[in-house]
Amino acid sequence: MDKIKRYIDCVVPISACNLRCHYCYITHNRLFDTKVFPFPKTAKEIRKAFSKERWEGTCLINLCAGGETLLSQETVELAKELLEEGHYVMIVTNGTISKSFFQISEFPQELLKHLFIKFSFQYLELVRMNILDRFFENVSLMKNHGVSFTIEITPSDELMPYIDDVIKICKEKAGAVCHVSIARDETDKDFPVLSKYSYDEYKKIWSVFDSNLFKFKSEIFYKKRKEFCYAGVWSFFVHLDSGDIYQCGYHKNIGNIYKDVSVPIEYCAVGNNCKVAHCFNGHSFLALGAIPELNTPTYTQLRNRVCIDGSEWLTEDVKYLFSSKLCESNEEYSAKQKREINKEGKESVPFSIKVKAAVKNALPESIVQKYDSLKQK
Repeated sequence: MDKIKRYIDCVVPISACNLRCHYCYITHNRLFDTKVFPFPKTAKEIRKAFSKERWEGTCLINLCAGGETLLSQETVELAKELLEEGHYVMIVTNGTISKSFFQISEFPQELLKHLFIKFSFQYLELVRMNILDRFFENVSLMKNHGVSFTIEITPSDELMPYIDDVIKICKEKAGAVCHVSIARDETDKDFPVLSKYSYDEYKKIWSVFDSNLFKFKSEIFYKKRKEFCYAGVWSFFVHLDSGDIYQCGYHKNIGNIYKDVSVPIEYCAVGNNCKVAHCFNGHSFLALGAIPELNTPTYTQLRNRVCIDGSEWLTEDVKYLFSSKLCESNEEYSAKQKREINKEGKESVPFSIKVKAAVKNALPESIVQKYDSLKQK
C-alpha cells in the first residue's frame, strides 16, 4: 500500500452553489455566480500537470471549490484522471448532486478504493430545501461502492438548537456521529471563531460530538506556528483556473503547473516564516506532517468513524495512506539548509494574507471582477 509523498490542496474554479449557508464567506460577500464555467484545461491536460513522475510519487490531491465542487461534470472527469494517474483524491462536497455520485459509482473498483469524499453536512439548508434524504442516499451510495468518506458539520450558533437532531440522524443514516469543524470569521485577518460565545463555551457546546477532528482543531486554533514548516515542498495550494502554485493558501506564489509540464516543480519551503495568525487548516496540513516535529494525530484518526455495525468510514487503502506522514517519504533539511531557507523567506516579498485578497485569490476572474465592483459601491 501507498504512503503520501505530497499533499496538494486544489481550488476548483466553481463559484456556483445550490445551497446558501449562512456562515459561508462567499454568501457574505455576494460572490455566488449562477453559471458553471468550463475548466481552463481538460482533465487529461491537468493530469499531465500532476503526473507522478513530476511530483515524485503518490500525492493526496484535494479538490474543493468556492461553491459546490460537484456541480461541474469536469470535476468528476478530473477525479477519475488523477486516480488513474495513481494518486489518491479527496472531493469536498455538500453531498446533494446525485448525478455526479452515480457517475463516480461507475468508476472501476481499483480507483474507488483510492477515493475519499468529504461530505459537508449542511443540515439547516438540507432541511430547508427538503433534501436531507438525498444527502444520506448519496453517502450510502459511496459507502456501498467501497468509497472512503467522512461527514463533517460546521458548528454555527444557528445550528445549536438542532444538535440532538443532528446526532440522532447521523447515527441512524450513517452509522456514526458526524465530525465537527470550527466556524471562522473570514472578515477578520486573524480568523477568529465565528460565534457569539467565548472560545471555552464554544468548545464545551460542540464537544458532545466527541469528534477527534474538533478536538485537534480546538488545540491548534489561535496558536501561532513558529516551527519550520515544509509547506511549499511537501504540501501545496494550487489554483486550477490559473495553475498558480502557492506554498499554502496565504503565502507566496512559487510556480505554475501549466507553464511547462515537462519541467519539475521548484520547491520553496515556508520554513519559520509563517505569516498567518494560526494554522486554521492544520487538521490536514499539520496532521499529514507539514511540521514534522509536531506530535499530531494521523489524518485517519481525524476522519474515520467506527459505525454501530462495526464497519468504518475509511477503507483499508485510504486508512493506510492517511496514517502515513509526509516525513516518511521525504527527507528533512539540515540545520544549514533551514537557515538559508529562512533567510530567503524573510527577504522575499510575502504573499498578502489580507482576507479580501485571499477570497479573490480563490475565485475565477469573472467573480473577482464582480467582487471589485461590489467593493466600490
